[in-house]
Amino acid sequence: MEYMQAPASSSQGNILCCTCGVPIAPNPANMCVACLRTQVDISEGIPKQVTVHFCKQCERYLQPPATWVQCALESRELLALCLKKLKSSMSKVRLIDAGFLWTEPHSKRIKMKLTIQKEVMNGAILQQVFVVEFVIQSQMCDDCHRVEAKDFWKAVVQVRQKTVHKKTFYYLEQLILKHKLHQNALNIKEIHEGIDFYYGSKQHAQKMVDFLQCTVPCRSKASQRLISHDIHSNTYNYKSTFSMEIVPVCKDNVVCLSPRLAQSLGNMGQVCVCIRVTSTIHLIDPRTLQIAEVDGNTYWRNPFNGLFNPSQLEEFIVMDTDIIRDQKLGAGAGMRSNKHTLAEVWVQKTSEMNTSQQYHCRTFLGHLLNIGDLVLGFDFANSNINDEYLNKMNPHHVPDVVLIKKSYDRSRRVKRRNWKLQEMARDREGMDTDDERQYQDFLEDLEEDEALRKNVNIFRDASKIPVESDTDDDGAPRVSLAEMLEELSLTDATGGEGADMMTD
Repeated sequence: MEYMQAPASSSQGNILCCTCGVPIAPNPANMCVACLRTQVDISEGIPKQVTVHFCKQCERYLQPPATWVQCALESRELLALCLKKLKSSMSKVRLIDAGFLWTEPHSKRIKMKLTIQKEVMNGAILQQVFVVEFVIQSQMCDDCHRVEAKDFWKAVVQVRQKTVHKKTFYYLEQLILKHKLHQNALNIKEIHEGIDFYYGSKQHAQKMVDFLQCTVPCRSKASQRLISHDIHSNTYNYKSTFSMEIVPVCKDNVVCLSPRLAQSLGNMGQVCVCIRVTSTIHLIDPRTLQIAEVDGNTYWRNPFNGLFNPSQLEEFIVMDTDIIRDQKLGAGAGMRSNKHTLAEVWVQKTSEMNTSQQYHCRTFLGHLLNIGDLVLGFDFANSNINDEYLNKMNPHHVPDVVLIKKSYDRSRRVKRRNWKLQEMARDREGMDTDDERQYQDFLEDLEEDEALRKNVNIFRDASKIPVESDTDDDGAPRVSLAEMLEELSLTDATGGEGADMMTD
């Protein structure tokens, strides 16, 4: 019997480095790695120190040629920005890995460790790791430069409403905060009968104009002023102004429509109450519960104004009430409100309790009023009103009193209110007593109108004790906890802004 020998396995032998004579595995260059690195530097041509420009005012980095971007330290955005600085010098090498090395945040240095590969002598591939240092230099961006030069805005949106009350502006402020349209504004300035928004570009101002036209009934005018002109490149520098005029009608205003407009809205009465102002004016006829909506274009074709100021509201006490069950409307009548109840009430002024003078009227508050309740309304019988359409009406069709809303104890409502609203940062002289009263009226309107609250972000007030019921003891409406949001506060990892380091 013969034994067959297995074939001998071939093994790769070592060779000597042609420079230092160290045994190495064969490679195309016949050199060890140490000698190869002394002969060839694949990082040659890549700068080891690069300058990065940083704006201290807005905390943005310059991305050439003229773009400023927001980047956090050791973020992916900052890594991409730094690599773009080296892109032109790394065209002949292959980037394998890149990462940050820790540096002091106040050292104005950013260190990045790069790993690259390149084919060298006779097809040998060499890999090298090295560090590039980025030096941060301060440079003010164009936007901040215009702010410091007091010539920072390119477009302004002037919003005006010729009314005494600011309910529409308070509602508009909450819509702007909810949709975050105030972030692009360079400055917000509150003035008489309106507010101004300053922008650094015309596109941002046009975006605000489009938002206002979709949010509130208004009309706009645009104009521009030439600042400079370059005759060689034929370029112009303009400052644009957009004037927005909101309809001078607020919630709880009593208005008198023209006969033509009242007929086009479904033969409703001329004397109506404005129950809400959103993208349209929501009106209700207190005699028939008929409702209608008037948009901005319809209003400017048939304008009407409020007959009373909010300061002219008088307090009445309900002496008797009678719900009207069956109310028949004439031919061509429009829609009726399902959220209100028509009633006939007899009221007396609280200032005339020592007399026997009572007033009879119809109201849309039949679902809220009971005998002995207090209600706010306007007295037509003892008022001298100068209105074109009201003076031409039949005196028998003009009501003696128009009731607006039920009255509650304001001090109790303020004390039990466990929510708050955000406000825009703006320049203003200060809030006087009348502005504070109007703001409280707006908060009460939010509590009473659920449809109005859907467009507003309401935040829970941590300083107030939370409640679970939706009504007060006296029946005043409340905002439920389900409609409130938690207000976010930015704190650092040490337990707060500027707090001491936590230790075990």
